[in-house]
Amino acid sequence: MMDFSWLNESELKREEEGKLVIFAPAGTDFFCNDGTVSEEGITPESLHNAPYYYTEIEGDFVLTVKVSHDFKDIYDSSSLMVMEDLDNWAKSCFEKTDFGTHAAVSVVTKQGYSDDANGSNISGNTAWLKICRVKNSFAFHYSEDGIHYFMTRFFNLSGKKTVKVGLLAQAPQGNGGNRIYEDLHIEKKTVKNIRFGE
Repeated sequence: MMDFSWLNESELKREEEGKLVIFAPAGTDFFCNDGTVSEEGITPESLHNAPYYYTEIEGDFVLTVKVSHDFKDIYDSSSLMVMEDLDNWAKSCFEKTDFGTHAAVSVVTKQGYSDDANGSNISGNTAWLKICRVKNSFAFHYSEDGIHYFMTRFFNLSGKKTVKVGLLAQAPQGNGGNRIYEDLHIEKKTVKNIRFGE
């Protein structure tokens, strides 16, 4: 069993075997804003305050987990994150978007600047998320049934051999709430096709 640690510790419940519930406090996120501000939209400030429950892994790996939440407020998300440091990280989110959808959303942050990409819309409040690493390449995938996965994002970070990887619970604009993670699996292996995740 891998050891897990906290960055921005929050309430963690183990409701049953294989099920973790992390509370996302109000006003919590990981996002490095470049100063683009509008009257409506993302928060103008950079935030690194969302609860992150992680382990450290060297080399190639595959992480999969089933995620869910109640989609109360915009940008509420049960997420996965891979991090080198506070300036270089990426997250895969099952998020309530500002377009009124439930979607697989990804953010890649390099040298302190975040992008933001809405992916496929997903019906319902449950999805499966996957992260794969091969050398210095990473890929995010999502699934609606836990069997058939589709790529959301392919990217690289700066190249550190050991990274933090784990569960991120965010509530940037809302009142906060529980984020549910089930059947978490982390394997130290190299996939044959990172775009397919297998």
